[in-house]
Amino acid sequence: MKILSIGAAIAALTFGAAGIATAGSATATTNPPAAQAPAVRGEHSMPGKITRIDHHSGMVHVDSYGMPLVVHFPPRSIAGLKVGDHIVLHLGYTKAH
Repeated sequence: MKILSIGAAIAALTFGAAGIATAGSATATTNPPAAQAPAVRGEHSMPGKITRIDHHSGMVHVDSYGMPLVVHFPPRSIAGLKVGDHIVLHLGYTKAH
């Protein structure tokens, strides 16, 4: 089973009217020029409620449509979030090479 990279492709977190925080990958990478960027697939949005959050590691546990999800964001981008907040996850992926 291949693991697909969500964090490196697209994962944005929207909460209320405060705006959008863009997710990054856990390792330092450089983005290829737009002409060479792989096509993002499976793009969709999922509403959810934060059930657990670790502000130090950036791990956020979300319940969406009764499914538990665990996603990672740069810790600074989730500083204003707390358990019980309603958010919308914007997801997509590219195949890892």
